Amino acid sequence: MILKERTLLSHRIDAFHALEKDLEEAGILLELAVDESDEEVLAEATDQIGQLADRMHRFSLDLMLDGPDDQNNAILSINAGAGGTEAQDWAEMLFRMYLRWVEGKGFKASVIDFQPGDEAGIKSVTFTATGSYAFGYLKSESGVHRLVRISPFNASGKRHTSFASVFVYPELDNTIEVDVAEKDLRIDVFRASGAGGQHVNKTSSAVRITHLPTGIVVQCQQEKSQHRNKDMAMKVLKARLYEAEKRKQDERLQEIHDGKDDIAWGSQIRSYVMHPYQMVKDHRIGLDVGNVNTVLDGGIDVFIEGVLLSGKA
Repeated sequence: MILKERTLLSHRIDAFHALEKDLEEAGILLELAVDESDEEVLAEATDQIGQLADRMHRFSLDLMLDGPDDQNNAILSINAGAGGTEAQDWAEMLFRMYLRWVEGKGFKASVIDFQPGDEAGIKSVTFTATGSYAFGYLKSESGVHRLVRISPFNASGKRHTSFASVFVYPELDNTIEVDVAEKDLRIDVFRASGAGGQHVNKTSSAVRITHLPTGIVVQCQQEKSQHRNKDMAMKVLKARLYEAEKRKQDERLQEIHDGKDDIAWGSQIRSYVMHPYQMVKDHRIGLDVGNVNTVLDGGIDVFIEGVLLSGKA
């Protein structure tokens, strides 16, 4: 984990220095173009500055993706709110939107659970988005999504408001590797206790192992051999370290889950309005986009990036 973090930080430092160097060179080129009134050099400098702006934008996003699980795949769960068929149809529209986004990123989607609606749409769906930093990007989508439109399921043609919730988990690695370093252990040997007489152990065969970083203590004295007692104690220690790590993962998921909002009016993070006007508005950052169809076709990067850069993810 530490080596992985060090590699990531090293890459970011290198990227920063490369940007700094290229920006300085583009500035020199621009000054030269202006001094010499050289249109060709000016066009080259302008092109370089445009590319640098794109790189700086991507670098800024990378700096925001620094959470402990941001590099992981994502698990998305979409649930229809109250409102029957209307809400279930809206949940299916959101599902399609995220599938389009996943496809556009070159990621892979795999459905885990799918509950169809009673007449149309879906009651709920859970799927994985597999790709680099999938959770880091999609975590900003957790919350209640609100749709306002003319109902296609109502003959009177009245405007209807529907809600659906989106919840995003990081996909955690269940294959927990327990790596126990010798420097993290204190091993004590002592005489095993017994019933007395000929059964009393005359040698120090019992073993107690203390894992210093966690304070976990295990011991074994059932075997006559100190070596076998040590092997058994190490097995118990690794099992307890595994359980401790599993518990930390469960607590982390529960902490994310506890931040979930109710699927109700007033708690929405984003509104998609199709009538009486066309607009998608993210209420956290006050950003709105006029082309609803583009957004529903997976064009949600503008919102994802806006929330990430605002630090409100």
